[in-house]
Amino acid sequence: MRSEKEAKKLVLERFHKWIQIFGKKASKRIPIRKLWDHTIRMKEKFVPRKRKVYLLSREEREEHMFIAEQLRKRYIRSLKSP
Repeated sequence: MRSEKEAKKLVLERFHKWIQIFGKKASKRIPIRKLWDHTIRMKEKFVPRKRKVYLLSREEREEHMFIAEQLRKRYIRSLKSP
């Protein structure tokens, strides 16, 4: 990120108190645990359902169909390496 001084020129004044959060120094460490951090415990019989998270754009659908067709024709193949 740019220096804090340069960033303040680009960001609205009401957001200046949070500018340090996006600096390089802050981004290289894990946030400190807070009292409100907690675990979400699932019920024992809970099974997540597969759902569409969001609809794809027309271009993304065309790309997906193109890749599926190329895989079907065996012009390309799925990568198996880790």
